[in-house]
Amino acid sequence: MLPADMVGGVSTARAMNLEVTGEALSTFVKRVDGILSDLEGSPGNPRRVGSQTIKPGSLAGNPSAFPEAQDLYLQYNQVHEKLTSLSRALHLQIEAIGIAVKGAHVGFDNLEEEQRRRFWAIQVQMQKTQATSDDSQRTQSDKPIGGL
Repeated sequence: MLPADMVGGVSTARAMNLEVTGEALSTFVKRVDGILSDLEGSPGNPRRVGSQTIKPGSLAGNPSAFPEAQDLYLQYNQVHEKLTSLSRALHLQIEAIGIAVKGAHVGFDNLEEEQRRRFWAIQVQMQKTQATSDDSQRTQSDKPIGGL
């Protein structure tokens, strides 16, 4: 049995602390939108990060003559792929937070259909990305370090 001052498993005092004013949510939405805008204009933009690649021939013309260069190239590409993926995920998460905050302010059912669709599309995309990342980590942990 819950104590008399508990509502839904949370005390009345704590429930009041969880209530958020429309003004506070609007301020938070503006901050999230600003962060998203800053990210899109920064070198951390997923498109910019994705375009910074190295060609295999730029390290060594003949991989067998300088195998360390080939190893460096492979490691660079693995790190680059991970950074690109993390940048995309950050971008998507910030966008989803912005939509969620707007939904908390006006009610998720009161959001425009396009915003609700985008929110769920981001959720699906993030779940696929997480599943792919988990599979990749399992595969990578099975490989010996340095090709040995």
